[in-house]
Amino acid sequence: MSLIRWTPDREMTSLREAMNRLLEDSFVMSDLDWGGTREARLPVDVYTTPDEIVVVAAVPGLEPEDVAITFEGDTLTIRGQFPERLENVNYVMAERFHGSFVRTLQLNVPVEADKIEATFENGVLKLVLPKAEAIKPRVIKVKAG
Repeated sequence: MSLIRWTPDREMTSLREAMNRLLEDSFVMSDLDWGGTREARLPVDVYTTPDEIVVVAAVPGLEPEDVAITFEGDTLTIRGQFPERLENVNYVMAERFHGSFVRTLQLNVPVEADKIEATFENGVLKLVLPKAEAIKPRVIKVKAG
């Protein structure tokens, strides 16, 4: 049995490595198939009101035609692709994400699919999904007898 000398410097994460990991984690990467195709998971904000579900995502630099949105069953999918980096330049730093992204949300609330609205403003995609009438709370007025 041999002893291995412990060197704390080797085990400490440098600030640069920690920042790189933080930036990589801001767009979570996942293998989608055995071929190694990778897509980022688009970060979204989702909130509800009594009448609708609202999904908001930042997609800076994209146009409405660059984003594909599908709703099937109870699954909402947002797909797109950020432009590739320039090839004829020598980057000193390159932190912005480029490449394909996808986000799939499983909704546990029935929505009226034919009334879903998507808007694009200043690089922010906003989806409004109206809740189905059957699940909206009903107010019942009490009549005096």
